[in-house]
Amino acid sequence: MPTVLRINKYRFFFFSRENDEPIHIHVESNDNYAKFWLEPVELAKSVGYTAKELNDIRKIVLENVNLFKEKWYAYFGHQSS
Repeated sequence: MPTVLRINKYRFFFFSRENDEPIHIHVESNDNYAKFWLEPVELAKSVGYTAKELNDIRKIVLENVNLFKEKWYAYFGHQSS
């Protein structure tokens, strides 16, 4: 599980064997979890986060979307379908 970024209590990462899905980023803190698609930025799944937390996380994703894409393509070596 390569960690891409840590901001405040949030850890942003992807799993090493999921390049068969569209480009995305996972985020977790404590027992909470979310997954965001990156093209376009959109919530895919969430467990435990409040609406306010998801809004805060979405802002972080938008601010760092280029970094997440760069790390994704560097790790997987190609564009995902």
